[in-house]
Amino acid sequence: MQSIKIFSLALAFCLGMHSLSTAQTSPSPHPALPSAVIPEGLGVNIHFITPQPGELKMLVDAGFRWVRMDFNWSTIEQQKGVYVFIMYDSLLASLNKYHLKAVFILDYGNALYDNGLSPHSPEAIAAFAKWAAASALHFAGHDILWEMWNEPNNIAFWNPKLGVKAYIQLALATGKAIKEAAPEEAFIGPATFGVPLDFLEACFKAGLLQYWDAVSFHPYRQGGPETVTKDCQAVRQLIAKYAPAGKSIPLISSEWGYSAAWKDFTLEKQGIMLARELLTNLSNDISLSIWYDWHDDGIDQKNGEYHFGTVSYTYHVGRDPVYDPKPAYLAAKTLTNTLKGYHFYKRLPSGNPDDYILLFSNGKKVRLAAWTNGEPHTIVLAAGKGRFGITDYQGHKLPKLKADQNGLAISLTDAPKYLIPQSRNSSQWR
Repeated sequence: MQSIKIFSLALAFCLGMHSLSTAQTSPSPHPALPSAVIPEGLGVNIHFITPQPGELKMLVDAGFRWVRMDFNWSTIEQQKGVYVFIMYDSLLASLNKYHLKAVFILDYGNALYDNGLSPHSPEAIAAFAKWAAASALHFAGHDILWEMWNEPNNIAFWNPKLGVKAYIQLALATGKAIKEAAPEEAFIGPATFGVPLDFLEACFKAGLLQYWDAVSFHPYRQGGPETVTKDCQAVRQLIAKYAPAGKSIPLISSEWGYSAAWKDFTLEKQGIMLARELLTNLSNDISLSIWYDWHDDGIDQKNGEYHFGTVSYTYHVGRDPVYDPKPAYLAAKTLTNTLKGYHFYKRLPSGNPDDYILLFSNGKKVRLAAWTNGEPHTIVLAAGKGRFGITDYQGHKLPKLKADQNGLAISLTDAPKYLIPQSRNSSQWR
């Protein structure tokens, strides 16, 4: 095993613990957006209007605080100009019982307009914008994030054909209508598949940042989630170029996950990727991270689309838990339990770009999450003498570690571990 002595940890505390206690998290540009304190900015996608008994409790027990759900135009407007919100009123009431907040996706076509295709005629665009504004007004004050469509650069969701100009036309009309009808409501977009910089720049250049309170994307990939850092930097550069003066516009990862049924994936690897994805997003100051998906959508092991869930597909009536938790569920629960009340402070350099040693603080205490994207090896943290608790990504307690005069030796693998100081000396770090 490779051994690296890290003295940078001491540098993080060169101003003492006082610097951590006085460090300020960035304020949310829009009050509906979550704070940086874990788990306020973590959630999952759902595919239901009526939750099963016990389902939302299990979801909340994992530490999730948000759900993302289709807000379907054709379900609400079945007669022109008549909006029936009762189904979503019921869903919101269920969410409120568990203090869950919602990202509602304004989507898709409506058979009353343009033959059910994505709105592109003047009549359909005006009707969609009017419906969206009425929806935002109806649910005003519930801190909902209204998201403009789902993956408009994906032919599976934008039909009759792909085209950023058509999307921009619809998004501008919708943004204007929402901000006129319910100016305090949060409007976000464009929820792109991947991180298509040309599509995003076209949206920004057309003036959509005037209406969007956050920029959302779906940075799917089958490799390590840590590569999203470069994407975040590129998108932020575009935002800085086109954002209205004085407006802060954060990033939202509104859909992203890993399927346990992908090639070379397992249930365990999916759980590891969930932990790394959420930790990586936290380290990149992504305001809200929505994991796709809450539960599996089927049992066919050959269908990768069925196995993004944190829990299995089958619902067990009258049982607790009502779904079988997958390693991904345990990974989410471990992360949120271990780091609850903490916020990301900084990544500590190790001299190895594949190592991720993330420092979290609650203002008085610190905790670490550590893993590597490379080969397993051992590092030595420069730490004050003391004992440290170690928890793996699924919540299993590992044998405690003890720092000596040489520091604290810890083995890094692809699975995150959480390091918890157990004594005052060990929390000071040398």
